[in-house]
Amino acid sequence: MAGNKISLADWQAQLKPQGSSGDVKMAVKNDANLVYSTDSGKISAKPPTKAVAEAFADGAVRIRRETKGRGGKAVLTISGIAKPHDELVLLAAKLKKKCACGGAVKDGVIEIQGDKRELVEQLLQAEGFRTKWAGG
Repeated sequence: MAGNKISLADWQAQLKPQGSSGDVKMAVKNDANLVYSTDSGKISAKPPTKAVAEAFADGAVRIRRETKGRGGKAVLTISGIAKPHDELVLLAAKLKKKCACGGAVKDGVIEIQGDKRELVEQLLQAEGFRTKWAGG
């Protein structure tokens, strides 16, 4: 058993790529799957980029009522607002508060739980958006 043990220096030499003069620590830091390193502690990954919604050609915001894939429950989706994710979150919070319901922002689309098309349309028009109903 004693013959199978390897020293730390030998182990590091085995990890170093052939012909590389770089330090092993540098090779470990560049590993994308690394979560923790004893050399530098917790490795923080870059946050994923937030999706920004795109406006429609006519400039109108689309309000669509959807039930498919939601267990028969109605959800309003509001798309076509070309603003950064943070501003969409603030607008969604305002709409949820006025409608007294839940919702979320997913991939640049605001989702409002329930069928409150008229109220959402009035609130968006008060914010300065031109609205259109889409779908059924």
